[in-house]
Amino acid sequence: MKVHPVPRKRNITVRFETAAVSGARPSAAAKKLRRLPHVFARVLQLPFRADADVEVHDSPGSLRFVAATDDDLGPGVRALPIEIHPGITKVYIEAPGLRRLGIPAVSELELDVWRFRLPASTRPELASAAYEDGELVVTVPKGAVAEAEEEVWGEGFGRLVLVQ
Repeated sequence: MKVHPVPRKRNITVRFETAAVSGARPSAAAKKLRRLPHVFARVLQLPFRADADVEVHDSPGSLRFVAATDDDLGPGVRALPIEIHPGITKVYIEAPGLRRLGIPAVSELELDVWRFRLPASTRPELASAAYEDGELVVTVPKGAVAEAEEEVWGEGFGRLVLVQ
C-alpha cells in the first residue's frame, strides 16, 4: 500500500471560506450565472419513455411527430406550450387518459421521457396534438423566415435634395 503525503497548501475551499468571512469583496464570492449549453430554447416533450419509437416527418411547413401506442389516451388530447423561463419554451402533451395510465402531470418532474429539440424556425405556441387510431400525432408548424427587405433609401442615386 502506498501512502501519499498531505499537501502543505490549504484546500481552495478553505481559503475561499476564510476570505468570505474576513469581509472580502462580496462580488468576488458571487459568481455570475450563465446560460448552459444543454438548455435549449424550444423543446417538445412527449408522454412516452425516452426509448420510445417516434417517427419524425420534416416538411417545409411543419414538423410532425407520430407515435404509436397501445394505450387509449381518449379524446381531448392537446399540446400545451409552457414558457418555463423567458425565451425557453417546452411543449407538453396533455390528455385525460395520461393520469389514469400513471404518466406524471406537467408539474411533476420526470427524467425518462421522450424529448426533441425544436429548431429555431418552429412556432411552439401554435403546436397541435391529436389521438387517432392508436397514434398520437403532434404537429409543430414552422414560421416563415423573414427575408431581408430592401431599404427604401437604398434605391436612389445617393443624392440628398434639400427643399425650402
